[in-house]
Amino acid sequence: MSFTHVLAVAPVTDFGPALEWYERLFGRPADTRPMDGLADWHISPDAWLQVFRSPEHAGGALVNLVVDDLDRALSDLAGRGIIAGGTQPGSGRVRFAAVHDPDGNRVTLIENPVAG
Repeated sequence: MSFTHVLAVAPVTDFGPALEWYERLFGRPADTRPMDGLADWHISPDAWLQVFRSPEHAGGALVNLVVDDLDRALSDLAGRGIIAGGTQPGSGRVRFAAVHDPDGNRVTLIENPVAG
């Protein structure tokens, strides 16, 4: 079996506030809005994050996004009103920090390897 894409889904309760939060997270509107209550961000050619209104599943998503420079990413997010928890060390030369959408879905930013 061969796979061509990764599609992560963050289920949310109230689509409007979630859409606004993810627009701030990515610093841009969704790439597509294929139907009511659904928005897609194309993070790379083969990886998308989908925000989907699904109250019965909201709040349990865990999404990891790798960034080149964690400090810069966290500063950018803070400038857009999204404040991360503390930066944590991982094994080797890895660092990470998490943010949470209005439903509690966790988006972790990972820097691997640590810059500098």
